[in-house]
Amino acid sequence: MSSLVIQDLHATVDGQEILRGLTLEVEKGKVHAIMGPNGSGKSTLSKIIAGHPDYEVTGGDILMDGESIVDMGADERAQRGLFLAFQYPHAVPGVTVASFLRSAVNAVRKARAGGEDDPVKIPEFRKDLTAAMEMLKVPKEMSSRYLNDGFSGGEKKRVEILQMAMLKPRIAVLDETDSGLDIDALRIVAGGVKQLVGANMGALVITHYQRILEYIKPDFVHVFVDGRIVEEGGPELAKRLEVEGYEAFTPAAAGGVE
Repeated sequence: MSSLVIQDLHATVDGQEILRGLTLEVEKGKVHAIMGPNGSGKSTLSKIIAGHPDYEVTGGDILMDGESIVDMGADERAQRGLFLAFQYPHAVPGVTVASFLRSAVNAVRKARAGGEDDPVKIPEFRKDLTAAMEMLKVPKEMSSRYLNDGFSGGEKKRVEILQMAMLKPRIAVLDETDSGLDIDALRIVAGGVKQLVGANMGALVITHYQRILEYIKPDFVHVFVDGRIVEEGGPELAKRLEVEGYEAFTPAAAGGVE
């Protein structure tokens, strides 16, 4: 079973410790939600998992299917089946959505074929892309537009999930995918994620609101405060957070010492 295992992870950026001993396992077919306030280190966690070079792992390990990926580049991690949906997707003027997706699909195919060049045939790619766009209610004309160039927030997030549908990752990390979405866009994006998570894919949903979890029901919820997980439970924990807020889960509230 494919899984992402984080073991006692410590990490810094610019010499400042952000992650302070994080342990977590995400399995295929399961949705894990990490919920925490702004500034708790949630987005830092997503970047470290994905291999952002500005963040330094100072302790612990990250494993994909039992293999350490800490020393791998972002491209190697993606080729092994890790996917990150950004909170703020970048625009790539001059590169169409279709061209970008075909290049990404071919890179993953080549890596999984042991380096053998096995590009996807154009008719097969078009068929898969059309099916994925229909599922996510992405207008067909968007495939010929430059990636995220002039896109609305909802369009950017739909294209992120479209990438996920085409690349078929083993583990998807969604960093505040609900940010900036109106209710209709949220339903479409969340519906797409629900259809994709299953026997061959697990997901780590990072958010500070319960809103997206009303559409993507998590199997596990982890409360993330000050660079560490302070509470774990099922979907009911997200509802408790809505009532009590994050202050109820701080060390001071628990009678502990920072």
